[in-house]
Amino acid sequence: MYSLRLPRFASLMAAASAAALAVFGAQAASAQAQPDGEVTALVGGSVVSVEDGRIIPDAVVVIEGQRIVRVGPRSEVQPPVGARIISTEGRWLAPGLMNMHVHFGLKLPGAAGAELQNETDAQQVLRMAHNAERSLRAGVTSVRLTSELHGNDFALKRAIQRGEAVGPRIETAGELIVPTGGHGFHEVDGPYAFARAAREQIKQGASWIKIAISGGISDTHGDIAAAPMTDEELSVLIDVAHRNDVRVTAHNGSPQAAMQALEYGIDAFEHGYHLTEPVLRRMAKDEAWLIPTIVVSQPGARAFYQRIGSPDWYLARVDSVGKDHWAVLQQAIRLGVPIALGTDQFPFEDNEGTTATVREAELYVDAGMTPLQALQAATIQPARMMRRDTDIGSITVGKYADIVILDGDPTKDIGALRSLSFVMKGGAVVRDDHGLSGQAR
Repeated sequence: MYSLRLPRFASLMAAASAAALAVFGAQAASAQAQPDGEVTALVGGSVVSVEDGRIIPDAVVVIEGQRIVRVGPRSEVQPPVGARIISTEGRWLAPGLMNMHVHFGLKLPGAAGAELQNETDAQQVLRMAHNAERSLRAGVTSVRLTSELHGNDFALKRAIQRGEAVGPRIETAGELIVPTGGHGFHEVDGPYAFARAAREQIKQGASWIKIAISGGISDTHGDIAAAPMTDEELSVLIDVAHRNDVRVTAHNGSPQAAMQALEYGIDAFEHGYHLTEPVLRRMAKDEAWLIPTIVVSQPGARAFYQRIGSPDWYLARVDSVGKDHWAVLQQAIRLGVPIALGTDQFPFEDNEGTTATVREAELYVDAGMTPLQALQAATIQPARMMRRDTDIGSITVGKYADIVILDGDPTKDIGALRSLSFVMKGGAVVRDDHGLSGQAR
């Protein structure tokens, strides 16, 4: 059974943080939030209102410090005197994208994972920081980490908040908590052991708790549709988390386990490979979220699995869920299950000529969403799921200026996300392929 050793964790994190500062400090200094009092105006573009799909043409977005202070057509909103002007004419402004199923320290079965088998915590947190920066540059301004090891996610989140590393806003579930032999590393048994494990993660700063209530694709044993947790284990863990105002999500492919967890008020399911119509109807009724990660089970992921040298048994398990997974997504959309975008690949990972994040959104449209609904699943819906929608998720006065710029209208064609070429987080320009801000980055 894995157990967290806090003294060892603290010393390793100190070393990792020092190393991260040395490696990423220069980049972090140039890619942090816009200083308080500085004013930037994005002028001339079309602003997408993700709440209702309305487009504001020839718009001006005024940003003071990290937050948006004015939004409207140029006929009504003028850039303040002395503001830095960024011309966005002929382009569309959308909120920064969000990815709700991310592992910055991802290791999967295969050659690539084998090379990382002896990775130290210091090495891993540096790799995670690199993946965080690449994700931000891909237009993903907020992520939810759904299982990392040894508290490395908490260290990375603090480093980004302090400006010591570059990356998206992070919500995290800490370590994945599982029964012995389950789909994860933090193994516990019995209701009070689950309660303690949840409290350990909350103590470190977890804003979600993640459990595994079925098997997984990457397991060498067990049934993906199994339900290994007892009623007492599930009910006590969910109660403990909710008493601490922390939500609970579950890795799940099992209809039986899903219905069991819904009885105790679980908040979300990851993947949902084999969920049935009764489960999906109950999720819609209870407003329990689905994070589909559809990209991992569909043909477009094959190139990724080849790149990392996935073994044949792993590919066979992927194939075993793909058809059901697709049908679940289609039915969830039809039944009105709340959906937040997540990939279970790195947000920036190549997938059929674009990033995994963008491809996930495109697959939602293929499965039955409108382009606006898919854009909402990548922006305002995740913000609502995380209870962060007063700060992020739309281009709205008072919210953080997390903005991406596109060459087309994503409410008409979600494929416009492929043209993403400019990223702003908290008013600071992180990526600018065309030099709109005066300097290509």
